[in-house]
Amino acid sequence: MTIYELSIISTTGFPYYNKVINPIPEGVRIFLRFFDFSSDKSIIHDQLDSDSKFDLTAGLISALFEFARNIDKKIVRLEFKAKKSPKNSKKVEEKNKEKGDVLVTAQTESFLLHNSVREKVRLIYKNFINAKVPLDSADSIIKNEENKIIDILTDSKARKTISNHQSELKHTANNFMSEMKDYGLWGICITSFDLSPIVAYGKKYSLNHVNEILRHISYIPDIDPLEWIYRQSFFSEEQIQVCIIKSGIGPTIEDTLFEPYFYLLFADPQSYFGEFPAKLTAAFNNILG
Repeated sequence: MTIYELSIISTTGFPYYNKVINPIPEGVRIFLRFFDFSSDKSIIHDQLDSDSKFDLTAGLISALFEFARNIDKKIVRLEFKAKKSPKNSKKVEEKNKEKGDVLVTAQTESFLLHNSVREKVRLIYKNFINAKVPLDSADSIIKNEENKIIDILTDSKARKTISNHQSELKHTANNFMSEMKDYGLWGICITSFDLSPIVAYGKKYSLNHVNEILRHISYIPDIDPLEWIYRQSFFSEEQIQVCIIKSGIGPTIEDTLFEPYFYLLFADPQSYFGEFPAKLTAAFNNILG
């Protein structure tokens, strides 16, 4: 699993809900992702002088460092996003119409596609949290709701579909591995729509190996359906070419969120596949679609 923990709190710090999905692997760099479902009540940044800005920044850094040290989770990097400009404030206000003072955080693998994780969290907020606001007086999340939240975070529907077609997928993948072996193909993987690995084919890389390979890819842009990109990575000091294909097919979660699979090819850095990714996509889509 690549989403390890989910927390839901109010912006005032009320600890409403926390769920550990899976223990964090030792020594692995983890992202703590923030998803803000609150109205913007902050002071306008331009109203603060430079000393006040520095005082606030120093307080933030000190508090985060101390808290992180106390829970044995050392912070290496913080990433900030600039606020929307005033001309976009009306659009933001419309978008935030149904939002309360809720902050959701998720501890995840660094390589996950942030927009996809955000869509999962947004679905959880819309279906299970929004109606409970304000959180400090809300009913607890019941077991049935928690099960559905875990299913969303762990790609339960996508995994079940792949499991139901396991034999056919494995047979097709092995045929492709044999066909493309002389062209440098080392392994094949199917992931969920946030790039969480679900199943790996070939003898060279296990799912744990795939996680390690993906951790060494620095940036993955948006990919159009049925298109693919190439990225460089490495494993055990061996360089690897990774082809990432967006399938265009996948499950729809809670009758709302469409989650297309990704197909990954791991190959020799000097390999050239031409239109083979399209051939593989068509075959896998025919099974899973």
